[in-house]
This record gives sequence, C-alpha cells and structure tokens, in this order.
Amino acid sequence: MGSLRFKIIFYIGVFVLTFLMASRGYSTLHIAATVVVAGSLAFLPYVYALLIEKRIDRLETFLRKQKGNPAIYINYVLANKLEDEASSIMAQLIRKYKEPNKQALFKAAYGLYRKDMNAVREAVPYIRLSNYRAYYEVILLVEDGRSDQALGALDAIKRPWMRSALMAEIELRAGRHDAASQHAREALRAVRGVHRYVMYKEYERLLPQSIAGLSY
Repeated sequence: MGSLRFKIIFYIGVFVLTFLMASRGYSTLHIAATVVVAGSLAFLPYVYALLIEKRIDRLETFLRKQKGNPAIYINYVLANKLEDEASSIMAQLIRKYKEPNKQALFKAAYGLYRKDMNAVREAVPYIRLSNYRAYYEVILLVEDGRSDQALGALDAIKRPWMRSALMAEIELRAGRHDAASQHAREALRAVRGVHRYVMYKEYERLLPQSIAGLSY
C-alpha cells in the first residue's frame, strides 16, 4: 500500500511539474528531459535493492513486497522454500515469458531448487548470460561427481561471488566444512542485492557458521 501511495503521489507531482513548465513556455525537449530524470530518480530505490543493498532485513522487506512481480518474487519463494507458492509462481512466469531463452534462468533455478538436474540440464543451453550459463554448467559437473572438471571450468566465470559460491559447494560435497564456510563467507562479502539474500538464506541452513558474525 505504501508503494502504491508513493507512485500515485509521484505521478501527480510529475504531472503538475510538466503542466507548470508547459504553461511557462519551456520547450518540449526540456519537459521531456525533466520527465526522464524524474522517472530515473523514482526507480533508484528499486535498482538499489535489486543490485546494491547488503542488509538482509531490508532485502527481505523488499522481496516480500514483490508478489505482483513474479520474476523477482520467485527469489523470496525459493530462498525460503515456500513449497505452496513455488509451483504457482513458476506457472505465472512460464505464462508470461513464452520464449525458451527467457524461461531458461527461471527453469534452471527452479530445477536446482527441486534437485531436478534433468530440468537444469535442459534449461542451460538456452541461458544467454554467459556467467549464469557457466555457473549452472559447473553445478551440473559437481552433481555428476566431476569436481576436477568443475574446478577447471571456474575460469569461465568472471563474477567472484559465483566462483566462491561454487567453491563452497564443491568443498561441502567433499565434506570439508571449514573450507566450504570460508568460501561461503567470501561469496557473501562479494555479492549484493537479491543474490545476497538468496545465498544468505541457503547458507543459513547449510553452513550456519559461515554467516556467524557477518557484518552488513
């Protein structure tokens, strides 16, 4: 409700501002530039939460408000293992995004959540973002027991938090919990935004020692 109220006030404010500018003879270019700048400022808090925020409590508050945006809300659902909502959110996403490449990341994440590696394997070729495609390829190697190949494939991943998260998974599978916790902490220090929330909730269950005393 608060978000809706903010949007209504914002749009009314932009309308009044553009009306005043037009009545005072400002050019169409000036008015258009003002609207673009105002729109950008309105989306800054949204972009900040998605990509920059580090505090888990703020990220959780943000994600819980995204029920109307299944592409973002699915992160909250999967991170908290909300079984009753997961399948319905996926159904919404499949209906909304028809092309295989747009469905791929959601299918890969949902397949991993359900431990359905065949679903992950089918989705991977359609993932266009190279870092994410390589990330899931490494996960499949680990699942297949090919950890040596997985380690060699890490070089294809440019994002440090992804490499650290995968190293944590490899070490955890090998039963080396201390090393896994160290890599998990490295991943959490390197990642921000929604990915940080998802990883934090996973490590909260699997490697609670990795989040102990973690500063925000």
